[in-house]
Amino acid sequence: MPVHKTNKKTSVYAVLLAGGTGTRLWPVSRELYPKQLVKFIGADSLVQSTIKRLKPVLDTENVRIVCGEEHFHETARHMAEIGVQAKGKIICEPCGRNTAPAILLAVLNILKIDSDAVLCVFPADHVIRDVEKFHKKLKTAINLAEAGYIVTFGIKPHYPETGYGYIEGSKEIFDEALAIKRFVEKPDKATATKYVKAGNFYWNSGMFTFKASVMLDEFKTFQPKLLKKMEELVSTEDQIIKERYQQLPDVAFDYAIMEKTEKGVVLPSDFGWSDIGSWKSLYDFLPKDENNNVIDGDVIAKNTKNCFIMGHERLIATNHLDNMVIIETPDSVFVSDIVNSRNVKSIVAQLKEKGRKEYHEHKTVHHPWGILTVLEEKNDYIVAKLIVYPGSTFQIKVDGSMFKHLIVIKGRAKIKSAKQTMLLNKGESIVISENDPAELENPGNEPLFIIQVRY
Repeated sequence: MPVHKTNKKTSVYAVLLAGGTGTRLWPVSRELYPKQLVKFIGADSLVQSTIKRLKPVLDTENVRIVCGEEHFHETARHMAEIGVQAKGKIICEPCGRNTAPAILLAVLNILKIDSDAVLCVFPADHVIRDVEKFHKKLKTAINLAEAGYIVTFGIKPHYPETGYGYIEGSKEIFDEALAIKRFVEKPDKATATKYVKAGNFYWNSGMFTFKASVMLDEFKTFQPKLLKKMEELVSTEDQIIKERYQQLPDVAFDYAIMEKTEKGVVLPSDFGWSDIGSWKSLYDFLPKDENNNVIDGDVIAKNTKNCFIMGHERLIATNHLDNMVIIETPDSVFVSDIVNSRNVKSIVAQLKEKGRKEYHEHKTVHHPWGILTVLEEKNDYIVAKLIVYPGSTFQIKVDGSMFKHLIVIKGRAKIKSAKQTMLLNKGESIVISENDPAELENPGNEPLFIIQVRY
């Protein structure tokens, strides 16, 4: 297949996959607030960083994010914070069905508006250190995709990592892109060492570039049943029904397409990539202090080295520690040696099995209308702080024999029930019962702060 540069201006879309939960980064990453929405590094969340690094090669107006319905509003808020309007740019899955359905859903959505588009697919929760090198490889990948190739970015391994899959490359096709000989599952240490020494094995980054029309043909060839079901869902429904989406196969894009296609090439890349899949990988990526520690938060570290310590609300004091991870959140603390910190996934599974809320959500939960933070929770009462965005409205629901006592501490609240409409100023309060449900609105231009006591 000859590679050529086209004179026609091709529209290039960035598709960000944001469907993961990041359980290996618990207790910071949780089901309701996954790692792509977390600000681990600097002032931006991972999804914000992923969008920002696309410029100027890609137009952020052509960004599409595939995420779960439960993350729609918070993803939209993160986009708005960096000046990218979310309208028409978020593609919601009612439930996760792995990367093949997610990518196919994006392909079909973009083909509705652009039959000649090139798609660049990126996980929304990865990091890249050398953005300039990344941009160069991205331009090469787009050129290859315009010629009909399906490009996967293979990361040059600098050590025998056992947590990644590998891609074996063979002969060069064009501009350093290699034919793909095979995909390899996560190896053991001895095998990974052989791969690194061989020099033609690359970490599987999960990043791809291809023409949407080419990918549609590959799904027709290799996944016709999945394509038929997805086309039916996309063509007949504005909002995909969860029960129907759940019937799609749970299959990875590599297995569904990349291991079968004859159009695949691997583009060797070395731009400081990490998937931030565990506390160890995040520790390895971040800059260290003079004691080889990564410290964030209110921390006093005495005789402590080679540690990752992250605090959010409380003081953390350490003494004579080496190679440890300590992660503090308002409701949970995780402590482990660095090497085995990825095993936190089994703890999350145990929390889920026991029905504990800590696996699913934080004490602070983001809603379309604002933010709710649980301050104290006992068997017979719950105290929470509500921050209501300007112009936002939500229903105050009360279950059973419970009551909700709302106290305005900043701003003005408008309360509307079947019986009355009233304005509450700072220091004023109201009790809401099951027999008289109400609607709360922030009519002002500043956030409204309320203390809610449920008893």
